[in-house]
Amino acid sequence: MAPTSPAKRPWILYTVTLLLFGGAVWYFGFRTEPPKSNGNPFRSRSGKQATPVRALPAEKTSLPVHLRAIGTVTAHNTVTVRSRVEGPLLRLLFTEGQMVKEGELLAEVDPVPYQIRLAQMEARERQNTAQLQTARADLERFRLLHAQTLLTQQQLEAQQALVAEREALLAADRSQVDDARRQLAYTRIEAPIAGRLGLRQMDPGNLIRPGDAGGLVVITQTRPISVVFTVPEVDLQKVLEPLRAGRALPVEAWDRTENVILAAGELRTVDNQIDLATGTLRLKAEFPNNDEKLFPNQFVNVRLRVRTLVDAVVIPAACVQYGSRGTYVYIVNAENQAKVRDVVLGPVDGERQSIASGLTAGEQVVLEGIDRLRDGRAVTLVGADGTAPPAMPGGKGGEKGAGGKGGGKGDKSEKGEKGEKGRGKKKEQ
Repeated sequence: MAPTSPAKRPWILYTVTLLLFGGAVWYFGFRTEPPKSNGNPFRSRSGKQATPVRALPAEKTSLPVHLRAIGTVTAHNTVTVRSRVEGPLLRLLFTEGQMVKEGELLAEVDPVPYQIRLAQMEARERQNTAQLQTARADLERFRLLHAQTLLTQQQLEAQQALVAEREALLAADRSQVDDARRQLAYTRIEAPIAGRLGLRQMDPGNLIRPGDAGGLVVITQTRPISVVFTVPEVDLQKVLEPLRAGRALPVEAWDRTENVILAAGELRTVDNQIDLATGTLRLKAEFPNNDEKLFPNQFVNVRLRVRTLVDAVVIPAACVQYGSRGTYVYIVNAENQAKVRDVVLGPVDGERQSIASGLTAGEQVVLEGIDRLRDGRAVTLVGADGTAPPAMPGGKGGEKGAGGKGGGKGDKSEKGEKGEKGRGKKKEQ
């Protein structure tokens, strides 16, 4: 092969340089990047970026309607045990915090002075009984002598008066004996009601009196137990109508955080007047409290169920938005677009909101990502963890898994993105 002449070498160099420059201009200036739609789950069917949102379907279910209040647990009965007699406290027969039955022996007071008094009263009774018997025998003889005209009428009447006097003295003696027996029985201090004992207020050896302010111990009846709470005046008819109709109104007692239910019971009664200072009415509910989770003077959150909505359309309360147009929600239609829907709210139960009108069961309502939405904006549904939902079995798209709609159409969008990628490769070639 003949060597290249020195005159042609510059032209070859110029041609190669021009080709490299043209290729660089085409590569960096006119080449179109293929869309990477497979790696971005937040892209609409048209290939545009969509807003990721989390949506839940509106449910048709029964919704209980509750009135909420703060209540105070009160013992069904509270008794301060005091001695009815005075004397040294000999012994205590209970343990602090113990459950006792009605009539159970709790303590004993020194009975000796009362035993002596009872013996004296019984001796006087026997003395007056003997005198009465003598007076009655004399009265019978006086009647015989009066019949024979050996005694005057005045003497007979005097003997009759003596018998009546002896009978009255004997009746007084018997009452004294009964009182002495009662005082002696009071030296045994018994539980007047069944319940749980508190802390003892007196130790054995002390002189106990009926007038002691603190008493011996306090008994609180905790089975059953009551909870007193108030409801506003405007909710009065919601309570009175079913109560007067004979319906049982369930009541639940929750802890302070409203995370744990402590007990379940029923409403028993309402007060007979409204408090003018607060405009509220006091109510009392009763709880069996077999596990004793409710404690006297404890504060609890009360939920009074006044009725139950059947087949109500229910959504999370966080879905509801408030604005100048009223109350509304964002729904996701079949084209994966966010649409504003005006709704009329019904009763609410905690985090669940019933919808009176404007929404049907099964419609997808946006729960998260609302702050980035506007009417008609394209959206894509994500799971609770913020990622695209996995594909459902049968070849359906991930949006079916998150929202329940639009799974098949999501496949078409994915195919379109694959077509765009193929065309990009051809253009690059």
